Amino acid sequence: METHGLGKRYRRGWALRDSSFRLPAGSMCALVGPNGAGKTTLLSLAADLLEPTTGTITLSGHRPGSPEARRNTAFLSQRKALYPRFRVRDILRMGQELNPTWHQEAAESVVEAGGIPMGARIGTLSGGQSTRVAFALALGKRPRLMLLDEPMADLDPLVRRQMTDLLRAEARTNGATVVMSSHLVSELANACDYLVLINNGRVRLAGEVDILLDQHRHITSRKGGRSHSSEPDLYDIVATTANGRETTSLVRTADTSLPGDGHRAPTLEELVLGYLDAPDASPVLTVGARVHGSQVSA
Repeated sequence: METHGLGKRYRRGWALRDSSFRLPAGSMCALVGPNGAGKTTLLSLAADLLEPTTGTITLSGHRPGSPEARRNTAFLSQRKALYPRFRVRDILRMGQELNPTWHQEAAESVVEAGGIPMGARIGTLSGGQSTRVAFALALGKRPRLMLLDEPMADLDPLVRRQMTDLLRAEARTNGATVVMSSHLVSELANACDYLVLINNGRVRLAGEVDILLDQHRHITSRKGGRSHSSEPDLYDIVATTANGRETTSLVRTADTSLPGDGHRAPTLEELVLGYLDAPDASPVLTVGARVHGSQVSA
């Protein structure tokens, strides 16, 4: 996926603005940000459910809505697009009839792993069971790009982990790219190798998780000790919080061997929260996330 100056404006204002980044194929990407930040708008633009106001978005060089993009993209939102009167087998039959790349065995394995009868009507299933069927429909298509807009919110922690493992296996085995929007950052930490953080409609972080973490440090000092700002040439402070006698800061640095004790690499959750607390901080895009030029096929 690549975006160049991508933006979407509604009557109330900009939902997404001046977004430019790239997501390499085969990545497992965590798309994070607060409610109303622009995550759903970005996914909807990629799924051809919305038209951009400015800029472009391409999927393997093709515009959303093109035959190539439609054939290779699956979109799954929190509101599952399932017919309640259909039986599970009917839903999978529909997927088979509509998708030339359909893989029946892959779809059935997702359903069977949840103990869901093929003859059950969708309307009689629990929320978690319906989510499994929706995942079966998406994975059975064998897409090159999966766009997931918080689809696992109604799953218990164990099933969420199982579905996340399934997505990771899909990315690793079949080279699929997965973009997953979620508020559960801690659960994404072990699953995703790429991060895109959106706040106030703008991309604030984008790139490989390990590189982004390596470019930052979490520093703690006690009251009366050396201030975080005593060595300003070593790093840029992103966000600072005080808790009793301790002060902690998330800093951006090119030198990962800072002098003294009290510093370490941040967790993914600390990195995300730091940039959410500092919406005016300069955005950070790794070399792999930056875009140069645009080659678009219809």
